Amino acid sequence: MSAPLRRLVLDVMKPIKGPSIIEVAKSIASLNGIEGVNITVKELDVETATLNVTIEGQDISFEKVEDLLESLGCVIHSIDQVITGKKVVEEPDIED
Repeated sequence: MSAPLRRLVLDVMKPIKGPSIIEVAKSIASLNGIEGVNITVKELDVETATLNVTIEGQDISFEKVEDLLESLGCVIHSIDQVITGKKVVEEPDIED
């Protein structure tokens, strides 16, 4: 059995005429294994919004998140962070 996903940080493009980020966040949060969702708008243009989507939980299903986002008209551009294992390991704060 593989280790559960604890955090996903996704770069997502959402159509302006699609669901609001509130609807997107609530939809993601309703999935099993998800404890919290944070969506920040990074950029807006005439047709799309670029979002930073952070998802945390005990056992996140990437496939279910991906399917849900696609059903809402969103596209995942990149996976910017993944945390998996028995605990969340934060990046160390290294100064130059």
